[in-house]
Amino acid sequence: MNKVILIGRLTRDPELRYTASGIACTTFTLAVNRPVKNPQGQQEADFIPVIVWRKAAENTAQYVRKGNQVAVEGRIEVRKYQDN
Repeated sequence: MNKVILIGRLTRDPELRYTASGIACTTFTLAVNRPVKNPQGQQEADFIPVIVWRKAAENTAQYVRKGNQVAVEGRIEVRKYQDN
C-alpha cells in the first residue's frame, strides 16, 4: 500500500500549469516539521515536492498561498532525472 498524509506549510505560492492536452497541474513544496528537535534544540523540517492534478490543481492555485498550512493525502512516487 502506498498512501501518505502530510501536514505542513507551503514554502512559496503554487505554480499552475496546463499540459498540452489541457489538464491542470499545480506544483509546490511543503515544509513538514520533524517531530523531534535536533541535538542543538532546533526544529528541523523536510521539504517535500508536491504535484496536484486536474480540478484539485486549479483549486489549490486559486485558494492556497505561501505560508498556508495544508494537509495533503496521496501517494509517494520517486522520479529519476538524468541531465545530459
